[in-house]
Amino acid sequence: MADSIDPIQKVIAELRKLPGVGPKSAQRMAFHMIRASSDDCQKLADAILELKANLILCSTCNNISDIDPCRFCSDQRRDPKVICVVEEPFNILSIEKTGEYRGMYHVLHGAISPINGIGPDDLKLKNLLGRLGEGKVEEVIVATNPTIEGEATALYLSKLIKPLNIRVSRIASGIPVGSDLEYSDEVTISRALTGRREF
Repeated sequence: MADSIDPIQKVIAELRKLPGVGPKSAQRMAFHMIRASSDDCQKLADAILELKANLILCSTCNNISDIDPCRFCSDQRRDPKVICVVEEPFNILSIEKTGEYRGMYHVLHGAISPINGIGPDDLKLKNLLGRLGEGKVEEVIVATNPTIEGEATALYLSKLIKPLNIRVSRIASGIPVGSDLEYSDEVTISRALTGRREF
């Protein structure tokens, strides 16, 4: 009987590696999969493998995408004069849910954190500076998380961009300090974008 448990424990162990998934949640998901049809489980497995096989980083903004440039960078209806800088690709989804922002994006893939050994050279800044050097951008909105690391990154970006005579603004308060954009609702993010302030 113990041998028959091993596959369940293996799935639970793998699910626990996902962010925000504890032992109880992993167990519920594993037993859900047991009750699900083989076809549903196969679709999930195929979707995960396809996700890993087909996704790339956009060469313009570093967003995760299946095309290059990504859908945001290739959308002619978006305003190329404004770039919103975020820490991670999932932050874009949080901002897009508000329906308030119609500019472009840039994803840093992290934040400055000396304690964790992450400095400015570890962030994806090279193509941002290239975009700013083209002379088309009028404003950069810094939408890093309101954490110590996010604030340090925002300050660094401000000092880096201001000499280029480009307006640098920071999303306004409304997002609780210490939280991440992905956990904020649309109204909170909308207010933060509308009430952004200049550095």
